[in-house]
Amino acid sequence: MSSYRDFLQETRQQIDEIDAERAYELHDDADPAVFLDVREREEWDEGHIPGAVHLPRGWLESRIEQAVPDRAKPIVAYCASGNRSTFAARTLEELGYENVVSLAGGINDWKRHGYPLEVPTGALAPEQRSRYSRHLLIPEVGEEGQLKLLEARILLIGAGGLGSPAALYLAAAGVGTLGIIDADVVDETNLQRQILHSTASLGEPKVESAARTIRELNPDVEVKAYKEQLTSENIERILADGWDVIVDGADNFPTRYLINDAAVWHDIPLVHGSISASRARRPSSSRMTAPVTAACSRSRRRRSWRPAAPRAACSACCPA
Repeated sequence: MSSYRDFLQETRQQIDEIDAERAYELHDDADPAVFLDVREREEWDEGHIPGAVHLPRGWLESRIEQAVPDRAKPIVAYCASGNRSTFAARTLEELGYENVVSLAGGINDWKRHGYPLEVPTGALAPEQRSRYSRHLLIPEVGEEGQLKLLEARILLIGAGGLGSPAALYLAAAGVGTLGIIDADVVDETNLQRQILHSTASLGEPKVESAARTIRELNPDVEVKAYKEQLTSENIERILADGWDVIVDGADNFPTRYLINDAAVWHDIPLVHGSISASRARRPSSSRMTAPVTAACSRSRRRRSWRPAAPRAACSACCPA
């Protein structure tokens, strides 16, 4: 029976290896190779080769096609000392990758030569890794995407039937800052659909009830509460707080006109939503180049706030 050392040596003879000097040349090439770090997360966080792709050895077979879809692309696999990357290189060859080498001596040898390292800043804390673990498993999100979510700022107009589920899902996903605008208080008739609130919230301002619910759901989320009606007098002050996206859950057309024009003026992506009895509509969810809300309405009344671009039709719900 072969020992681990025998198996390692046998595998090493079946692959190509390069030393740190050659790896550095490939790293600085005009068309650099993919540097594939197959170590564990804790090792990666201590420092890695700049620009490397992190794919722990245990996930290699199931995720390499998403990480490196081009099988002809040169790959330099590395680990701490060159053992795990030896097995990784062999696996990649068996999966059809045509130009794979292992870094002999691993990142330890890279460091001994004084070559550059990249140390992640703002990495997720261990408890955050646990909370957002399902996001981290999604290649399109991963840690980089989760960190972007934690840095994101989303403004919600209304904490009612539309704003409630939106706020809860955004908070659960880890959006770092949520602004909520609502001047109402919680009424008993709200509780059948406005799931941010509870019986204990009756008579309480909706923004305060919402902030407490969100903090209990996810302490990573900061809530900026605006206990006021959105008007042309305060919208500039509120938008000055800096928002990446606006979610429009307003229940009246004047407010929707106002939000739409302000979003266009400030070039902020705007997501509309509306509900009437059992009907729902989400006519747009992208960056606007012209006012859309008024075009989607039969009414052509103009709610002046700022000069706006020419009227445009929304292809999602009405013809041009």
